[in-house]
Amino acid sequence: MSVSTRSDSPDMEPSFRESVDLMFNRAVSLMNLSPGLEEKIRVCNATYTVRFGVRLRGQIHTFTGYRSVHSEHMEPVKGGMRFALSVNQNEVEALAALMTYKCALVETPFGGSKGGLCIDPRDWDDHELEQITRRFAYELIKRDLINPAQNVPAPDMGTGEREMAWIADQYKRMNTTDINGQACVTGKPINAGGIAGRTEATGRGVQYALREYFRDPRDVARAKMEGGLDRKRVIVQGLGNVGYHAAKFLVEEDGCIVTAVVERDGAVFDNDGLDIPRLKDWIDTHGGVSGYPEARFHEEGAALLEEECDILIPAALEAVIDRGNADRIRAKLIIEAANGPVTPGADDILRKKGVVIIPDLYANAGGVTVSYFEWVKNLSHIRFGRMQRRQEEARHELIVKELERLDRYLGDAWSMSPDFKSKYLRGADELELVRSGLDDTMRTAFQSMRDVLHSREDVHDLRTAAYIVAIERVAGSYRAKGL
Repeated sequence: MSVSTRSDSPDMEPSFRESVDLMFNRAVSLMNLSPGLEEKIRVCNATYTVRFGVRLRGQIHTFTGYRSVHSEHMEPVKGGMRFALSVNQNEVEALAALMTYKCALVETPFGGSKGGLCIDPRDWDDHELEQITRRFAYELIKRDLINPAQNVPAPDMGTGEREMAWIADQYKRMNTTDINGQACVTGKPINAGGIAGRTEATGRGVQYALREYFRDPRDVARAKMEGGLDRKRVIVQGLGNVGYHAAKFLVEEDGCIVTAVVERDGAVFDNDGLDIPRLKDWIDTHGGVSGYPEARFHEEGAALLEEECDILIPAALEAVIDRGNADRIRAKLIIEAANGPVTPGADDILRKKGVVIIPDLYANAGGVTVSYFEWVKNLSHIRFGRMQRRQEEARHELIVKELERLDRYLGDAWSMSPDFKSKYLRGADELELVRSGLDDTMRTAFQSMRDVLHSREDVHDLRTAAYIVAIERVAGSYRAKGL
């Protein structure tokens, strides 16, 4: 994303940074905050810019990176680390602000931060990328901008568990006596201190968000739908990690039909539903959807965002729905799996049309929620379930034995289901506990938004409700500090 300045022209879209401020201002106009506290919450505390050199391919290459801290009302601060040529200070600061509000909304005890490195990872081989990543990490670590008690990065666009493992190892090399060093980043591989369920977390969170939305008939009716998720028609923009897992879980576990997937080289469409794992394998092998033999290919992929559907999931880029195409969007419900996929101008148009938007602030919070679980696991130095799993099984065994005794006594009049015993006796492992915690978090956060939306006549959309909940919690933290 390039740095943009806002124009006075009504046709110009604000920059991403300005978009976040617009959403913030819309919410605080409905709140009773003092001007000083309002400004303290809004502004970004600090942004560090680093320019460092790495000798590669016989010469020194200079790279530019950022780490922004938006709010330290709680510490450590938390936020992803993205590698992309589009990274700039405005974008990083906007994403750090979103992290502050996101963490507050889902009640993870972090402030908001974000980092980025101006690089295309595809331009470098694995060894070169490791050298670059370690040097970037070194520059941040020595300034306490990566630290388990102060600033904890996670994966984002262009990074994954491999890069997080490199950063964690670099931290431990520089802080050999820090017993909690493994908690300096999250999103690590399982064998390097990661947690089960982290890779799928954001997509799983999108699924849980939709499940909670469809639990209340009032919300479903607001989106001009009825019933549950079963047979709802879905279009997904971006089949990366988030879009893939969201689509896969919604199809396999909730009975949704994904009719179209939009990617950078076009889109594929099948009215009867796409095979998501097979399509993902094709994309990973061929670099895009072009040529996929089991669906119709459309070269103008963005046009499929405008196809009629029940649920639209933009899961890749910022500003894919703007003033230019918002009026042609025919989805009944949009869930923002990406950060900032709907611009403020498009948001106004869609709300006037009656389209419901589940905002990014909430919808993609699954990643930071499970990152919180990983951070807690690293600090406690024990995997979830290790202490209680067998004790749970022993307690369940007592109940099963009583049921078996009753089964023998009653004979043919009553019997246990064939697979009841094996299912009931198995104690929860780490993955099940992580999913349970994520489900609870997404439910509770949505209920807080729902309460604001349904109880206040001056709040008409979930985005404003989400910001009000988040800002009030941040304000409460600052008031508790004496501000």
